[in-house]
Amino acid sequence: MRDSTVLAYFGDDPSRVYQLAQWLPVLELLDGVQPVGIVLRREDTAALVRSTTELPVLVAEEFGALRELYADLDAKVALYVNNSPHNFHSLLEPRMLHAHVNHGESDKQSMASNNAKAYDRVYVAGEAAVQRLTSALLEFDTGKLVRIGRPQLDLRRAPVLPPSSRRTVLYAPTFEGDAEYNNYSSLDRLGVAIVRQLLSVPDVRVVYKPHPRVLSSTHPGVRAAHEEIQRLLTGEHVALAAADILAVMPDCDAMVTDVSSVGLDWLYLRTEAPLFIADRYDDPERLRLDAPVSRCADVVGSEALADLGRLVAQRLEHDELRLARSMMRRHYFGDLKVGESTARFIDAVRELAAHRDALLAAQVAEDPLAGEPAG
Repeated sequence: MRDSTVLAYFGDDPSRVYQLAQWLPVLELLDGVQPVGIVLRREDTAALVRSTTELPVLVAEEFGALRELYADLDAKVALYVNNSPHNFHSLLEPRMLHAHVNHGESDKQSMASNNAKAYDRVYVAGEAAVQRLTSALLEFDTGKLVRIGRPQLDLRRAPVLPPSSRRTVLYAPTFEGDAEYNNYSSLDRLGVAIVRQLLSVPDVRVVYKPHPRVLSSTHPGVRAAHEEIQRLLTGEHVALAAADILAVMPDCDAMVTDVSSVGLDWLYLRTEAPLFIADRYDDPERLRLDAPVSRCADVVGSEALADLGRLVAQRLEHDELRLARSMMRRHYFGDLKVGESTARFIDAVRELAAHRDALLAAQVAEDPLAGEPAG
């Protein structure tokens, strides 16, 4: 394998590959400037990743093999797309600088994790992410934070929805999370009722695109709602299981979603189109505090469900929250235009690689043996 300046590390199983997959096209662009390699810990994950990218893919299943691989590669920067416990094996490498990029921007509680303290840099979308981390964490070094926007949203994707003369409304619920504190899914509590209401909107096509992990969920309520929604969507309505959500959005006129990265992706890409945020806990004040995006969207709780169809039809005709969404977009992403996030990300990685070289050179000047890779 050629030398790689930057390594994207991913230690998890295929069910979480979606976290890495959305970064692959961006990493391919970075590869033209700084050679990139993908480091994985499982062969089944590698088989899936190799089918989607031409970037070099290396597998080190055992910790010892990972240490040997890093000694051979002598890369400069490692990137991490999640907060997996497996990341700490990679973080032990002292000759790289480590940057957390995450796989989305959202207001979920898991986005403000003490794991952020382990990295040399934390690349975030904008001011909302900065405030989220600084308000939730104690003794957090804000000097680690680098605002880069959302590079994954800069990429043009081939359409996946067939053309339609009808107005298209998307329902895109998240999954139930790995623990109840991080469960923002509307699917089991509100999902079927949401879809029934959307089907009542005149001249509408309803598109259902759940989070990828809904498809493998063992939660009885989630599974039952998922199956019932698919049963309801016949004729011109569409249920999409495996499609890229970012390829679905451009052909939709409004969206109902949960507290997740999907709502913020819509805010970035489709600022001009109505947005509805489902409130699993029927606590609009908590939602307003925890998820600022809800302040520029219509909130859908259990009491509002009966009126959802009428409200969606009204917003499609007269969108009173468009200006509020434009202002909120700046809070999450600054004034970045589509295309500028990728340039900012590439510049940030290049600067970090150069900074690593400067640090290592200074270290070697003090102690010539410090420049030797551990082996």
